[in-house]
Amino acid sequence: MSERNVWQYKGKSVLVAGMARSGIAAAELLSKKGASVTITDLKGEEELADELRPLNGLNIQRKLGRKTGEVLEECLKSAAAPDTLVLSPGIPSTLPFVKEARDRGVEVIAEIELAYRLSTGPVFAITGTNGKTTTTTLICEIFKAAGLDSVAVGNIGYPFSLAALEDSPERHYVCECSSFQMETVDGFHPHVAAFLNLTEDHLNRHGTMDEYARLKMRVFEQQEPDDFAVFNADDPALSDRIRKVQGHVLLFSRKEDDGRIEDGAFVRNGMVVYRFQGREEEILPAKDIYIPGPHNLENALAAVCFAGAIGIPASVIAQTLRTFRGVEHRIEWTRELDGVTYYNDSKGTNVDSTIRAVQTMDKNTVIILGGSDKHCDFSPLAQEIIRSGKILEAVIIGQTGDQIDETLRRFGYDHITRAKDMKEAVDVSRALAGDGWNVLLSPACASFDMFHDYEERGRIFKELVRGLK
Repeated sequence: MSERNVWQYKGKSVLVAGMARSGIAAAELLSKKGASVTITDLKGEEELADELRPLNGLNIQRKLGRKTGEVLEECLKSAAAPDTLVLSPGIPSTLPFVKEARDRGVEVIAEIELAYRLSTGPVFAITGTNGKTTTTTLICEIFKAAGLDSVAVGNIGYPFSLAALEDSPERHYVCECSSFQMETVDGFHPHVAAFLNLTEDHLNRHGTMDEYARLKMRVFEQQEPDDFAVFNADDPALSDRIRKVQGHVLLFSRKEDDGRIEDGAFVRNGMVVYRFQGREEEILPAKDIYIPGPHNLENALAAVCFAGAIGIPASVIAQTLRTFRGVEHRIEWTRELDGVTYYNDSKGTNVDSTIRAVQTMDKNTVIILGGSDKHCDFSPLAQEIIRSGKILEAVIIGQTGDQIDETLRRFGYDHITRAKDMKEAVDVSRALAGDGWNVLLSPACASFDMFHDYEERGRIFKELVRGLK
């Protein structure tokens, strides 16, 4: 693992666009590193008051309540034109003002790129369509159990820049990476990086699956032969991409060992095994992994690869896999009432993620579906709902309601009830569920039609369920 060159921003002029969590953290980090910082957001000062508190007392110029393009043009005409534009993941890098910035010699980078440049500890990156948050959190917990200073950062909800404020060479940054963030990385160089899986998502932003996959693959761009690239051997969409990386490839597979895994993690006779350069270690029986479902077995195997790559003992890995209880909003047990168990899977923001949740249900289930449109095809979900035989009722909410309703009926599924909001969806689900059933919120859609984000959607669902009498 090569020594990292830490960039200097003292005296540099930087424009930070977008005052969500990562933008605020980037502005704070830059200011404390001596940069001349300007922040901008469409929201005004009053609307952002609470969020901006970490920046109070710092010498930061605020140009809020305005379009970024206008602010950029104004800054370019000033004596202190920006050297760098730090772009929020929510702002597409294809917008005209981003091209204008580049054409005028302004470097455009993501917040995780900035944090990488201003930190010294080793970085571990996880991308893919589904399972990122669970795998990131699990890897971090294994590292902590091994006595390593470890923090989960990035798309998981805790900005890399915020963690980098307390940087040290011993701090291990386990970074969840979205395709949005990958649009504007440059030198980002994780020692171990994983591509967990690839299914249809975010086509409303990226346009095609090829572009979506290309951005995900950028996580490996800076890797060298002494780094590690982790791939899901069971995902045919990744097979052609494995040959394109420079790092040492580690594969994982939840299928019985068939000789495909030269180095990596797999299952043999029900036992999780890690193999590297001809040496094998049995970790634990797969049935002892606490978090349920075949998708979580894949997440656990990916985590084994990360831990094995840096030499963490099998006993430490096994103990963490036996005790790790998963993450909030991912098939999260919420409550049992009148013989019905409620699960919050608000993090099911795409079709494949909800398919995985459906496959985990082992009892008759009412599912709550629907949200904002990401231009995805719901046909695979409809087929899995019918195939499973466990989803006996579907309650539909949100912007995509008509599309989901039409798709389900096209495949012959008509146990459908429409609800106007989450409260009605919970009430209807309770009425439909029989004794011993599950109620599963797993929308297969983003949340922005009705909620600030999937976390708010999940919290409101849990509050409503816990408020049932």
